[in-house]
Amino acid sequence: MLTIKSIHTYYGNIHALKGVSLHVSRGEIVTLVGANGAGKSTLVNTVCGMEKPARGRIEFNGEPIEGLMPENIVRKGIALVPEGRQIFSAMSVEANLLMGGFVHRNDREQVRADMDRFYDRFPILKDRRHQLAGTLSGGEQQMLAISRALMSRPQLLVLDEPSMGLAPLMVKLILSIIRELKEEGRTILLIEQNARAALKIADRGYVLETGKVVLQGEGQELLEHREVKRAYLGKGARQIWDA
Repeated sequence: MLTIKSIHTYYGNIHALKGVSLHVSRGEIVTLVGANGAGKSTLVNTVCGMEKPARGRIEFNGEPIEGLMPENIVRKGIALVPEGRQIFSAMSVEANLLMGGFVHRNDREQVRADMDRFYDRFPILKDRRHQLAGTLSGGEQQMLAISRALMSRPQLLVLDEPSMGLAPLMVKLILSIIRELKEEGRTILLIEQNARAALKIADRGYVLETGKVVLQGEGQELLEHREVKRAYLGKGARQIWDA
């Protein structure tokens, strides 16, 4: 579904991505792990059109998308749940969902049906649909951010650090939601600092260091890899995931 070929992206004189290549097949969860500054979010922003690569190619369903504006990439079928959620805090929960379905605004009946489906999935959002989104808890905001992205009916869902800033029990809930989306046949590109959690639910993974892919393999294979354990799965990374 998604193929990235030798992408180079710069921030001014900083060479942030140095020939990154990877692919995501339909129905997979593929995760990117790496330390802060490894290039994970830069890669996400490049895929979603918010950064333009200096060279390289990004193909979605066989078509090049690296020159498209973000709104056109959404129309192609890629939706992003951004780092930090970035909900519209001063708008209601329901208005946030409507913004997610904006590309389908002419099909009002289906947009309403989509919204009702997410209300059924997350009853707390229905209970608070008229509440300002900025007053929700962090976990509730993440549910809203995921639902907002899914309102565009994407083929590929990109999740950038969905567990960031959440309490351990809420992290478990968000990861269980991602598993459920996979079971529904969703295709997911997951960027996550919590490497243990991400690799446990991923079909495949890539390890980024200083803008380069240094390791790749099946999720379980990377979990057991000596260098991955040393760099990302040490005592400080175990958290709640050893249970």
